[in-house]
Amino acid sequence: MLLADGQETADGGLPVPGGPSWRRDGSVTRSLGAFGAGRGLPASARCLLDYDVIEAFCVAGLRGRASSTQGTYRSVLYGLAGQAGDLPSRRATPFAGAPAPPPCSREDRAELISVAMAQRGPAKRSSALAMVWSGIGAGLRPGELAALRGTHVGRAGGQVVVRVAGPAPRVVPVAGGYGPLLEDLARGAGTGFVFRPGPAAREYKNFVTGFAGRLAADPAAPRLSMGRCRATFICDHLAAGTALGELLAITGICEAQSLARYARHARGAPSRPVLRAWDKSRRER
Repeated sequence: MLLADGQETADGGLPVPGGPSWRRDGSVTRSLGAFGAGRGLPASARCLLDYDVIEAFCVAGLRGRASSTQGTYRSVLYGLAGQAGDLPSRRATPFAGAPAPPPCSREDRAELISVAMAQRGPAKRSSALAMVWSGIGAGLRPGELAALRGTHVGRAGGQVVVRVAGPAPRVVPVAGGYGPLLEDLARGAGTGFVFRPGPAAREYKNFVTGFAGRLAADPAAPRLSMGRCRATFICDHLAAGTALGELLAITGICEAQSLARYARHARGAPSRPVLRAWDKSRRER
């Protein structure tokens, strides 16, 4: 089947770019289509090229495959999602993705701050601190941190907040003492980017991860990771008993069941059946 621009489509209506990589890309889209069909998903590009479907496919559908293979498949599918129109959306899916990393302990948080403060040069130091303040303090995803400008941080009712743009727009109250610290970084950035200011390929999927991997740190120190920092933010709220509706709103997560991967790390967090029942009651309202 051909699209209007001459591109062919694979099973499920997914576009396949032409050129020498056609066979590889066709194999990727067929595998994704089979993965979705096995889970009862509609065979449409709009559904299958969803952010969470792609991630779940790369984690669960390619379990046991080499990390390089998973990376190749992810890159191909993200490229196809971009050609299909909008950026991949971020909605909940009816199956689990990757397990959530454990949250940072109090000691881990202190060590991560020490690692960030130990970086040479003010730009590198402030960018490392931005990962801690915006991750543990506001639960931002890597792409959301990459797009964060100083003007996106402000105050509402005396509370420091982050106004997140992108696929999951929201206003996030920054937790505890991280608010004034992030506000100071934002003030210094002005209208520019808070993380790695200046021209950069911010759409690169490993933009934040690559930076973190190059930080100077003791081998025994915990690794600075936005995924773990975000997990810490979510688990802190789960342990504190934050209302589920409020927590979904400030994290950009669509369904309470998606919190189950974090809840196992948080004492007193709702169980999976409770989360499932909450979603059901919300749909019925």
